[in-house]
Amino acid sequence: MSGSLKNLIFSSFRFGSLFCLLSAVVVTGQVAHAADAEITDIRVGKQGLSTRIVIDVDRSIDASVFALAGPARLVIDLPEVGWRLPARPLPTKIGVLSRLRYGLFKPGNSRIVIDLNQPSMVHQALALPATSNKPNRLVIDLARTSGTRFLQAVAADPVIIKSIPGQIRSAEVPRPPSNSTITTPQGQKVVVAKPTKPSVEPAASPVRKRPVVAPPGKSTPKLASLRVPTKPASLVASKKRTIVIDPGHGGVDPGAIGVSGIYEKHITLAAARDLKEHLERTGRFKVYLTRDRDVFIRLRGRIEIARERKADLFLSVHADTIRNRKIRGLSVYTLSEKASDKEAGELADRENKSDLIAGIDLSHESEEVTNILIDLAQRETMNQSARLASLLVDELKSRVKVLRNPHRFAGFAVLKAPDVPSVLIEMGFLSNRDDERALRSKSHRRKVAHSIAAAVDAYFQKIESASRP
Repeated sequence: MSGSLKNLIFSSFRFGSLFCLLSAVVVTGQVAHAADAEITDIRVGKQGLSTRIVIDVDRSIDASVFALAGPARLVIDLPEVGWRLPARPLPTKIGVLSRLRYGLFKPGNSRIVIDLNQPSMVHQALALPATSNKPNRLVIDLARTSGTRFLQAVAADPVIIKSIPGQIRSAEVPRPPSNSTITTPQGQKVVVAKPTKPSVEPAASPVRKRPVVAPPGKSTPKLASLRVPTKPASLVASKKRTIVIDPGHGGVDPGAIGVSGIYEKHITLAAARDLKEHLERTGRFKVYLTRDRDVFIRLRGRIEIARERKADLFLSVHADTIRNRKIRGLSVYTLSEKASDKEAGELADRENKSDLIAGIDLSHESEEVTNILIDLAQRETMNQSARLASLLVDELKSRVKVLRNPHRFAGFAVLKAPDVPSVLIEMGFLSNRDDERALRSKSHRRKVAHSIAAAVDAYFQKIESASRP
């Protein structure tokens, strides 16, 4: 094995350059969460008809590997680890690998997601112990396969790589028993095993149950409950409002990448913390973040956090990229299944794929999960969201650069809580040097936070004034 590795020409890389690592510390003010083990390098190379992935780690760890379809991906799950990779360019189109990404998927679970350019499966997986001149390594060989066999691999149990110091452990893909059937995209029926994947749900606090209300003829949603948005007349002026701020992306999902290499996930977390600070300083709001570290949270999980907190508002903060690097400016989005323009539709489509990027299997989601809009509650929620968006635009355009027609509409999955008024704020374009430079500046982010806080305050003042006799 060592001879083969020595003769293999690898493409070494990092999915987060040294600049991005430093940017994360500068922008967020925190160092990555300490972990027991550190990944020190990941190498990808071709060996004959196989594509080999080698993961260097400073101590022995266990791993599991499984495949996902729609699109074709390979997921490598690890214990929570630190990342200390060399600053080298990202690999693309090496063997069956199209690209990959890594990060914290949920507390205790780091993840590497590999996008495949054709159906492939694990040929073998090895845990190699450290030697005098090499660290501990996880070695995974991928081989091209047919569409049918790939779907069988998707349905099979994960490949478990159990690392034992001083020993070599090999894992082969198990053959699934023939006890269920799936359908290929071409309509072909394939008999495979019932899927048994590791849990992909992020940790969540217990849901407080409330009575479920659904209109006649509608199915009950699979959410914890549904509450019709509070009418203005029932609001009490002295009550502290609850606001949930959602820093977009995180962990294995980096979001957009700026012209200098900085990641959207770091910008949004820094901006969310600034906004939380401004809102709490007023003494009128209870503020929660959907994430306060570099961890992945799936779209549905973000909505559930807002509903579990009984949020009065949900603010999702993002930063976009676009092909035309001259375009810059902030915009505010509210929910609509019909996009206000082509760019809005493309943006929503990209954002709604965040769960796929993180290696989540969505093929078994029920209709209630993927379509949580309940018309009766949603109508009032969307009206309140539009009122907030108008106030946000008025406050922001006097202090920062905004797009022409800054209030826009698109079908963002993260805005679909049926009973929580929600907006998505695109703070600017990381593809534009001026916008990116501004978003990396704490003074600019504070200016944005001040404007948003003022708009939120005005929003509740309008509601409360309407409730006075």
